[in-house]
Amino acid sequence: MTPFDDPKVAAAYDALPKETRAGALVLRELIFDTAASLPHAQPLQEALRWGQPAYLAPKGSTIRIGTHKSASFALFVHCQSRLMGDFTSAFPGEDRLDGNRAILFDNPDQIDPTRHGWLIARALTYHL
Repeated sequence: MTPFDDPKVAAAYDALPKETRAGALVLRELIFDTAASLPHAQPLQEALRWGQPAYLAPKGSTIRIGTHKSASFALFVHCQSRLMGDFTSAFPGEDRLDGNRAILFDNPDQIDPTRHGWLIARALTYHL
């Protein structure tokens, strides 16, 4: 597991319910793994935004991980970007979504490194 640089971010994960935390940590690792695999390496900053762990790259769009009223946890992207539209065009009907802002998950087994890694890579390089 990638170590936490910010104790506030670590505390945000620790505060999540056990089942939610497990899935959120899988998404966190996928974000770091995806960032490391990009040809245009982007330094990744992990911080809190709206009280949720957020991931920012200099030429990217913010990604957040958090709880959701309709799911155990979610991967959030900027709702005014074209990220979710591109994702649903590439992978129609494969995920439960909250409009153009989030992919909803009930357990870590629903995370697909290829499909969700694709969205993460797009977000981290959105402004390139």
